Amino acid sequence: MGAKRAVLWWIVGILALGLVAGCAGAPAKPQASGAGPSACAAKIDKQIAPEARLTELACFFKDYKKVKSLHIKVGIKNVTSKPHRYRVNLFLDNGKAVGGLIPRKGKPPVVKPGEVATFTYPVKGMAERPGALTVIVKTIGE
Repeated sequence: MGAKRAVLWWIVGILALGLVAGCAGAPAKPQASGAGPSACAAKIDKQIAPEARLTELACFFKDYKKVKSLHIKVGIKNVTSKPHRYRVNLFLDNGKAVGGLIPRKGKPPVVKPGEVATFTYPVKGMAERPGALTVIVKTIGE
């Protein structure tokens, strides 16, 4: 009877060890670590030109000019057969706004057909996530 009990305890121990190792060994998925659309705002309104497609919208916090600030990374794909330049405007619910041209530089400064261009816009002094964000992308030229 003692040998059966010892074998039973070995089996229970191996199963418990397997369960613990399985839970500890599986990498955890990142949970709202400050990046991605869910980190940008609870409500996101997008107004995207038909010549563009928003490929990336990610928010994260890091220092900008020695002040903790929100950074918004925007990626735009040219979905037409012509080169284009885009104006990006980002409006936050607290009245702050940032934006600019994509691409910022180049000869000529355009996104070629099928290509993606990105830029990160800092919102200086914004140390918390906004409640709402409006993203506007317009085509301004070729």
